[in-house]
Amino acid sequence: MSGQTSGVRLERVSKVYGSETVVKDISLTIPQGEFFTLLGPSGSGKTTTLSMLAGFTVPSSGHIFIDGKDATHAPPRARGLGMVFQNYAIFPHLDVFGNVAFPLTVRKTPKPEIERRVAEALAMVKLTGFERRFARQLSGGQQQRVALARAIVAQPRVVLMDEPLGALDKNRRYH
Repeated sequence: MSGQTSGVRLERVSKVYGSETVVKDISLTIPQGEFFTLLGPSGSGKTTTLSMLAGFTVPSSGHIFIDGKDATHAPPRARGLGMVFQNYAIFPHLDVFGNVAFPLTVRKTPKPEIERRVAEALAMVKLTGFERRFARQLSGGQQQRVALARAIVAQPRVVLMDEPLGALDKNRRYH
């Protein structure tokens, strides 16, 4: 990425737990606007790599750059990323609206803007009308779409997705 500052770059990133190396010396560059997929068998370090990029796991070595700035030790909230977790991470005590609005609420976004942006995100994932339902009232695919809407509602620079479409039918995935 020499001369290029937009996007994501990992330089020789590794993660070790005790004597087990989970991610070894990964280097990659993802320019702004690119769609990038990590493919590999179960246990190959895909989720750990995403977790390090998101800031939930600190690399044992190496550096992570986001838009040209070293974010290796920056907290998740300072990275400006959206994340769809493999297990959705839906808050059971919040309804769909509250779950999707959460990133905007913690940023103290004005209420009218929260309402507008949540409505847009729910329309994008085809969940308009589900605002007052709770996680226990949703199918797995609907929960996955709530997680996706929550990841995009804050209009992050980068959206990280860990198997985000697995519970969706073919038509929903395509949309």
